[in-house]
Amino acid sequence: MATSKYLVIVESPSKARTIGKFLGSRYNVVASAGHLRDLPKSTLGVDIENNFEPKYINVRGKADLIKTIKKEAKDASKVFLATDPDREGEAISWHLCSLLDIDPKKAYRVVFPEITKSAVLEGVKNSRPIDMNLVNAQQGRRVMDRIAGYEISPVLWSKIGKGLSAGRVQSAALKIICDREREIEDFVPQEYWNVAADLTKEGLTAAQQKKNTFTATLTEYKGKKLKLTNKEQTDKVLADLNAGSYSVKDLEVTENAKKPFAPYTTSTMQQDASIKLHFTPTKTMMLAQQLYQGVSVKGHGTTGLITYMRTDSVRISDEADKACKSYIKSTFGAGYVGNNRYTNKSANAQDAHEAIRPSYMDLDPETVKDSLQNDQYKLYKLIWSRFVASRMKPAVYTGTAAEIANGAYTLRAKGSTLKFDGYLKVYNDAGKDEKDKALPPLEKGEALKLVKLDGEQRFTQPPARFTEASLIKEMEENGIGRPSTYATIVNTLTEKRYVAKEKNALSPTDLGNKITYVIMEPYFRELVDVGFTANMETQLDKVEEGDLQWQSVVGDYYNNYLKDELVKARAEVEKVVTAPEFIGENCPDCGKPLVKKNGKFGSFIACSGYPECRYTRNIIVGTGVACPKCGKEIIQKRSRKGKTFYGCSGYPACDQVFWYKPVDKKCPKCGSLLLERGRKLVCSSEDCHYSENKQ
Repeated sequence: MATSKYLVIVESPSKARTIGKFLGSRYNVVASAGHLRDLPKSTLGVDIENNFEPKYINVRGKADLIKTIKKEAKDASKVFLATDPDREGEAISWHLCSLLDIDPKKAYRVVFPEITKSAVLEGVKNSRPIDMNLVNAQQGRRVMDRIAGYEISPVLWSKIGKGLSAGRVQSAALKIICDREREIEDFVPQEYWNVAADLTKEGLTAAQQKKNTFTATLTEYKGKKLKLTNKEQTDKVLADLNAGSYSVKDLEVTENAKKPFAPYTTSTMQQDASIKLHFTPTKTMMLAQQLYQGVSVKGHGTTGLITYMRTDSVRISDEADKACKSYIKSTFGAGYVGNNRYTNKSANAQDAHEAIRPSYMDLDPETVKDSLQNDQYKLYKLIWSRFVASRMKPAVYTGTAAEIANGAYTLRAKGSTLKFDGYLKVYNDAGKDEKDKALPPLEKGEALKLVKLDGEQRFTQPPARFTEASLIKEMEENGIGRPSTYATIVNTLTEKRYVAKEKNALSPTDLGNKITYVIMEPYFRELVDVGFTANMETQLDKVEEGDLQWQSVVGDYYNNYLKDELVKARAEVEKVVTAPEFIGENCPDCGKPLVKKNGKFGSFIACSGYPECRYTRNIIVGTGVACPKCGKEIIQKRSRKGKTFYGCSGYPACDQVFWYKPVDKKCPKCGSLLLERGRKLVCSSEDCHYSENKQ
């Protein structure tokens, strides 16, 4: 078999198949399956004393693949390095240069923003040297993260338990979650009351009245905002309103245009897929990678359906813009073609890649549905709809605001109707408040009839826990992490049980709180500081732009901050008593003394004869509080996800549980048990909002 004239190296086999189809038999396309060289896992792999020189080695388990690629490269007349078009991909190509003895200054590097025939042919035609600024930005991040992880993790092992890890961005993200939980625990609900009147026009039949009834909410008294904080105040207001009469004081009709969102960036795609499709960020990126690299489409073969999925830019190419607007005109009419302008949210946004969009306008979601797996189809439809919507005209609503008078009181009612659907034809992002709820035809001065008047007690709510989507949004807005890292960071926090996910909400486990408040905040305060972490990202961006050397960024980080903090932390750790803590009992299996040990998820009892004897048991931590259901003691327990809770020792006969530690004190308001929640004692009854400061 004759050797191929050209060798093209990509990262994944599926991408290799797609590109091979476009290039033909003169090209041999092979996959590196990610990195072939990296830092060693068993050691730090960074020479701190020699300008932070990385000690790269061939990735274990890839010797045969490296041998094969070297042979293919030797037989080829030219090699094209076609790894992904970002920092990581550039670094993989640079490492390939080293393995294949290729000069990185020569034109071997090609990039494809989308896997289409025209983009692939154009990329091969315009090969370039390795962009060392991109490589150095990746090296700076890799070395910085390696030093932080490998140097800080042993401190965690000594103070908390084996197997733990710290990360530069990961630790900052964990602190965001832990701090939010403290806000929730310290939150004290405030009582308030809402008053609403159901009103209708005078002189209507029962059937007409039903169609013309609307709700107005009390807002002012004598021209000033009215705030009701207890039942007594509310009862007086209700009595006044019942005694008075209602009339239309003022009317205002407006026309409001709602502009479509920009096409997806990595972050907004992950957020929307989480909210609309209930996909984890990791799943979203896996599916997007498949759509980008190529899937088998009936009648088209292996086809890349979307542009590169790691981007923080909303820019779209002129060709894609024209193609999309042509599709909109032919499908919906010229009246739907918009002219929206979008700018990148972040000043640090990397504009090398377009926003995420479909590669082919003629391959709409329904056309390729039968060729895609169900989840691939869902994500593709979301990307397609968002992109097409971004090129369409805004939706237009007609809004009516009515001011209702009753003596010195003012109530307000709002209604809206959709006048022009615009982009909503393809992408429905209308919220609950934007659904059609038109007010009946009203005239200024018109008398109104009261149908129903209600006063509703409410309490202010604590800030919500982060979801995966809102955490990614928070990270992006604070400038920590980059499009390629969001999913990995969120996934790491849950996989390592630093964070528990309950009903899509993220909360820190005891382990997560310990890492943050026992180690990271006291000893490595700046490492978990959002501003500090964001500044490091900015410094790495400057490396990518060629304005800074990566060694100077790492050097400033290590020498001016991390080095001294490590010395202090290690000195503190050495004070920890390492002698075994015997509990005065012998092992029931082998007779040797039992000792108390600290593990990843807390303390436990184990045999001192380990590893010959593997006897262990949990430590039962009592609370001294009687179960309100059966009278047995409430004890501390741990969920499968590592979160501490408190349940009856009589389980399973009694299923009483609390998420916060109960105290032996009753609520003076309703008689239920009080729970420790941060610096407060709060009532365990969901219907009672009593709280007091802890003594």
